Amino acid sequence: MSSTGTASEPVTDPFDALPGLAPLRTAARAGDWAATQAFFAGLDSVDKVSFAVGALADIDGTEEYLEKAAAALPGNPLPATLLAERYIRIGWGIRSGARAKHVSRDQFDQFHAWLRKAEQMLIEVCAEQPAYAPAWTARLLTARGLELGQSEARRRYDRLSAHHPHHFRAQSQLLQQLCPKWGGSWEDAHGFAQECASAAPDGSQAGILVAEAHIEHWLELDGSEATAYMRGLPVRDDLRHAAQVSVLHPDYRPGWHWITGHSAFALAFSLGGHLEDAAPHFAALGNTASKSSWQYLADWKSRFAKYRTAALATL
Repeated sequence: MSSTGTASEPVTDPFDALPGLAPLRTAARAGDWAATQAFFAGLDSVDKVSFAVGALADIDGTEEYLEKAAAALPGNPLPATLLAERYIRIGWGIRSGARAKHVSRDQFDQFHAWLRKAEQMLIEVCAEQPAYAPAWTARLLTARGLELGQSEARRRYDRLSAHHPHHFRAQSQLLQQLCPKWGGSWEDAHGFAQECASAAPDGSQAGILVAEAHIEHWLELDGSEATAYMRGLPVRDDLRHAAQVSVLHPDYRPGWHWITGHSAFALAFSLGGHLEDAAPHFAALGNTASKSSWQYLADWKSRFAKYRTAALATL
């Protein structure tokens, strides 16, 4: 747990919150490919590799040294995948997180151009390395952004899961695709989350998907309907079970997704007014938080602090 920051300003940068990740930022800022490659070679799980791939993509300007590495190592899947993820992030940054009706034609054109560049690179990686999870995970992002449809996204996920059946980052990406805003349905989204949580061993990350699905569903509702949804006992019990078999299970091994997981449960329980249920997640988080969940709230840092104080008072 990181001690950086103040009580009202939670640490959200994974490079600050996760000490084991910090050497990657140092290497990336220095444009040091040898150190970057050594960092990835030292990781002990596919989940960590995929997490680090996504984290590196958030660092501005890294495309320059990654382009050089990809050109120098044409048969190596790592630099190509890292570069593709960076291109995807550049594209999404241009598109913004706004709903489609608020995105201009020019934004869409640039967005799709970056994603097509990434997709072409990833196709080659997946053809040569069909079990390479980070590339298939990235292709779930391009499938969504290029609007290739539900069946194509499922096909890509199935190709990945045949080799890595409980790959959390890929599952979280497909969950987004299965939401109505991307052409799916709530039946599909909740069903997939429950399916992953049930199939995974106790103490895995998969239960987090249940919380993410409920947060996404809440976002689509308005006012009192949204509040009633999260306060409902079926949702509360669903969240309780998912937390118990994942981040609160005795066999849980946090890895680098623990902030994502506890943040999702802390938010979901708080939105439902279930402060005692939120408390252990806030206790685990301390002064860290994942923006992926909390950024949905206006003035989210203040809301985080308010909910945390109220929840921890129940302990």
